[in-house]
Amino acid sequence: MATGFFRVPTPVNEPVKSYAPGSPEREELQRTYKELKSKELDVPMYIGGDRIFTDNKRPMVQPHDHQHILGHFSEGDATHVEQAINAALAAREMWSNMAWEHRASIFLKAAELLAGPWRARLNAATMLGQSKNAYQAEIDSACELIDFLRFNVQYATEIYHMQPESSPGVWNRMEHRPLEGFVFALTPFNFTAIAGNLPTAVAMMGNVVVWKPAYTQIYAAHMIMELLQEAGLPEGVINLVYVDGPTTGDVVFNHSDFAGIHFTGSTGVFQNIWQTIGNNIHKYKTYPRIVGETGGKDFILAHKTTDAKQLATAITRGAFEYQGQKCSAASRAYIPSNLWDEVRDYVVEDLKSFKMGPPEDFSNFINAVIDEKSFDKIAKYIDDAKESNEVEIIAGGNYDKSKGYFIEPTVLLSHNPTYVTMCEEIFGPVISIYVYDEDNFEDTVELVNATSPYALTGAIFSKDRYTIEYATKKLTDAAGNFYINDKPTGAVVGQQPFGGSRASGTNDKAGSMLNLLRWVSARSIKETLNPPTDYRYPFLGED
Repeated sequence: MATGFFRVPTPVNEPVKSYAPGSPEREELQRTYKELKSKELDVPMYIGGDRIFTDNKRPMVQPHDHQHILGHFSEGDATHVEQAINAALAAREMWSNMAWEHRASIFLKAAELLAGPWRARLNAATMLGQSKNAYQAEIDSACELIDFLRFNVQYATEIYHMQPESSPGVWNRMEHRPLEGFVFALTPFNFTAIAGNLPTAVAMMGNVVVWKPAYTQIYAAHMIMELLQEAGLPEGVINLVYVDGPTTGDVVFNHSDFAGIHFTGSTGVFQNIWQTIGNNIHKYKTYPRIVGETGGKDFILAHKTTDAKQLATAITRGAFEYQGQKCSAASRAYIPSNLWDEVRDYVVEDLKSFKMGPPEDFSNFINAVIDEKSFDKIAKYIDDAKESNEVEIIAGGNYDKSKGYFIEPTVLLSHNPTYVTMCEEIFGPVISIYVYDEDNFEDTVELVNATSPYALTGAIFSKDRYTIEYATKKLTDAAGNFYINDKPTGAVVGQQPFGGSRASGTNDKAGSMLNLLRWVSARSIKETLNPPTDYRYPFLGED
């Protein structure tokens, strides 16, 4: 709710630092990386005003060097989830009644701290714990999270300014109330910015939160929590717990004060959560808000007029940056026969120039996948492809987990447009390519639309505007973020609100006002300034 209207600082996207050799930011990041790597952290849960340590210590390791332990986190149990819910509910009254500009100032301060003294620390933590190179960490844990915090304050301001018209003698107004109860934020490993945005976007609108991050992202998650505390976040507003998913869900989804979930993760998990909420709907005080961004089988579709070098660059960047572990990563491509030979040569040339290794070596473009479970899953897809007569490996195909979870960027040429790797999400550095007859574009558009249950991101490459318009219209439902002559990754807060439909989620567009509107429950207030004193209307008069 709002107590007054103030002009907030106009947000602009945080500039991306280059980390070029000799730059001050490169030297600071390398120094911070070495300092963090040399320590072993003992990471607590954050419940109310307490830091909770348990006897059940779980290691945090580097994906690119899984024998190197960064520290341990205290794993909790069901009692800690209950404590977090109770702490959130206890904080709710004061937090929800705080004037909106004072809530907003906390997150603006967090953004300012992250843009300055906290930048190298959170970037280094993301590099160490999630195996991102310096650039991928910079655009994630620094720039995107800063943008989320600043732009969401602007969007909240706009929401509170949305007021109804009033007729003579009446004053109408709208309260944008926080939800009644607590919100559960369930965050993924692949983006520190998402881990920061899911709980803070909810809290910014006056809600209280129980936050469970992916275990493989806890190293950076606890630093986000420390950042928020330094910015002045009151105790109990966001409670950070490390409890396994089934245990957490059993407590959260059976609680009468459960008011919503903000989720990013796998489609299967989200569907199970939705089903559980449906089964328990009679237990809740209010219908919970269900907001989720899930998987993708993101595509690049090229027309015969496409520039081959531009297309090849979109494939190598879109498919292999951060080892293909972006929800938006290019995972399937449809290339016309007249371009294939040239595009293949460019892509293979690019892959030969890739260096792979730990992120501390800034010359490495490719780092490790997140953990052994992910490594084994991706390796299985590659092994199956090696045995299949429907697909051939054009580049890559090797992997090694002896030191870190390293998988070579792999390009598969599928002779079957519905081969498994053309259809299923892999979430790793593997792209499947189907070469179609250059004169069969319209049928290929239909193939793209029908092949996958997902609809997150997609791209069309062409020099012909009629073709671009045709594909844009025909693929209306195939991608929530659609790119013309660009790779299907890299959505920027405030520029390309992010989210997909079909099996890819509820499309509530993180990085826009649409998402924040999901975390308020509006109340209309009508005040009559001079109430009538007679029930009779004029039409009741006698002729």
